[in-house]
Amino acid sequence: MKKIALFALLLICTLLIGRSYFHINATKAQNGSLDKKVKSSAMLPQLKDGDMIFQSSVSPQCKAVQLATGSPYSHCGLIFHEDGKPYVLEAVQPVTVTSLTDWIARGKNKHYVIKRLKEADKVLSEEVLAKMKGIGEGFLGKNYDATFEWSDNRIYCSELIWKIYQRGAGIEVGKLEKLKNFDLSSAEVKSKLKERYGNQIPLEETVISPASIFNSELLTTVASN
Repeated sequence: MKKIALFALLLICTLLIGRSYFHINATKAQNGSLDKKVKSSAMLPQLKDGDMIFQSSVSPQCKAVQLATGSPYSHCGLIFHEDGKPYVLEAVQPVTVTSLTDWIARGKNKHYVIKRLKEADKVLSEEVLAKMKGIGEGFLGKNYDATFEWSDNRIYCSELIWKIYQRGAGIEVGKLEKLKNFDLSSAEVKSKLKERYGNQIPLEETVISPASIFNSELLTTVASN
């Protein structure tokens, strides 16, 4: 009987130890999973309608834009929300909307910088944002402007942002320049200009670059990776 009792006691202790071990490891796993979720959530920026997002694109003209403007950022878009989800209104071919995650994944090394108007809470009321969004929707489907002309017939990325802000909020984000103001001396830039314009380069054309918007004193950086 003593042997049976001792065996039963050992069995109970083994079960208790095993149960305790399982509980500890399960708790660790749950905590680990929770930690990952917390870290993942912490990495997500708190976005607002009207935020601007910048990246270095991997398009063929990317290098030329970077050299001409002296900035690593060659593409940009405007963030809006639909049903609580962020998307990017951007001028590609054609002007379209892209989910934020897809937009970020498309950039070089998935790097991005998000900027916001410093007085956004005061200036960008619901009414103003609705007007801006409506103006943006009016550009949907327009062809990408590969020759950077200052008209609404075709649109390029920074032009889209500038015109939406100027027409919707009365704010000029970034300084308008002439094509001749950029650094056109590198071989890559000269080649791209030759490809786009031939021998008739419109040096007096009004242009707004991603770099000009990015460096605007009206903006503050709210997120980057």
